[in-house]
Parts: sequence; structure tokens; C-alpha cells
Amino acid sequence: MYKSKVFVGLVVLLYVLFVVFEFIGYEDVALFIESLIVPLMFLVYVFFVNNKNKLFLLFLLCYSFSDFLALIIHCGFYKESSFFYRFHYHIGNLLYIFAYSFLFIDVAKSLSLSYVFKNLKFHIVVLAFLNAYVVYVLQFIVSKHIEFGIEYCLELFYNIIMLLLLSLGLLNYFYKDNKKSLYLFLGVLCIVFSEFIALGYIYIAKRFLLSFLSVMISLIAFYFLFEQSKFQNKFKPFQDINKT
Repeated sequence: MYKSKVFVGLVVLLYVLFVVFEFIGYEDVALFIESLIVPLMFLVYVFFVNNKNKLFLLFLLCYSFSDFLALIIHCGFYKESSFFYRFHYHIGNLLYIFAYSFLFIDVAKSLSLSYVFKNLKFHIVVLAFLNAYVVYVLQFIVSKHIEFGIEYCLELFYNIIMLLLLSLGLLNYFYKDNKKSLYLFLGVLCIVFSEFIALGYIYIAKRFLLSFLSVMISLIAFYFLFEQSKFQNKFKPFQDINKT
């Protein structure tokens, strides 16, 4: 317990250092520190959490490896190389897509899809339209900076899997209505908000506040995801709304 608290303290310390260096303009140092946060959380989960969820572990592994790759490329001797930049862009984003896919599968496997499609048809339709609109807006922003090609398609798949995960997390909460599903949804929601803010930071305005909010909300997201992994998946599905 003591060692786990030390690791948690290190995570908080890293975030504080990130804010300080980002604020004073040392972006490379801030990026270096930011890239250590999730890998450290991965180590906390591996060594201090009992009854590990394999899919959640794979989610953390892929996410951590992508962040660690960013650390090597941007903070090493390769940050001026266009080859290594493209390598990180493609492999790093693919790893994030895999990470979200593992989390998506983890949520979906405990969900009765037949029950959801039967009782949440209206919710699914609304979410489908909302997702389509959000993807359109995101790709419109991206298209101003990236021509149609591999990078554009990668951004498209990235946004789709992220929004599908958010939708599934919400349906999962409607279906189970327990603390685990609530924390999972809040975690995914924070991840999506963090990604949206990061998108604004990358493509619209490189402002300190956007970077600060993105990392802070991402940290909150991983807190909720960590907490939900400790709960048992006990629930009673709500009654069929078509029954009288």
C-alpha cells in the first residue's frame, strides 16, 4: 500500500512539473514529463492492482508505449527527422487506436447487445447521428492541415473508435447503472474531452491553457478508469421499456 501511494504521488508530482515547465515555456521538458505519466500509471496497475483485467492491461500497455515512443522521438536525437516524426505519427496513433479498441472490446464483452438493441433503439439512433456530426466536424478541422491520404484516414479511424467507445460507455451505463459503469463512462468521457482539447491545441491554437486542460482531464480520465477496474461488475438491467 505504501509503495502504491509513492507511485501515485510521483504521478501527481509529474503533472505539477509538467504544468510548471509548460507555463515557463520549456515545451520539450514538459513533453518529456507528460510522456512519463501514463507509463508510470501502467506500472502502478501492473505491480499494485490485484485481479488484473487483461484487456484493460492491454489498453494501458498500448497507450503507454505510444507515449513512450513520443518521449524517444521528440525528446531524443530524432525530433528534427521527418522520417522519425512520420514513424511516430503513424505507429503512435495506431497504438492509440489499438488501446481504445481493447477498451471497447472490454466494455462490449460484458454487454448484452441483443438487450441493448431491443431496449435502447432510440438512444442508439441519436448517438449515431451525433457521432456522424462530430466526426464530420473533426475531419473538417483536420482537412485544413492534412491532405486526404494515409494521415487523413488514420485521423478518421482514430476519431471513429474514440466516439464509438464513448457511445458504448454511455450505453453500458444505461444498461448496468452501477458504480463501475458510471466510472467507466466518466473515464471515457474525460478521455474524449481531453482529445478534443488536444486537437484544438495542435490544429487551432498552441496555447498553454489548452495543453494544461488536456493533460489535466486526461489524468482525471485515468483516475476513473483505474477506479472502475477495482469494482465488481454486479448489476441488474433496467426493465424492458416495451413491457407493461
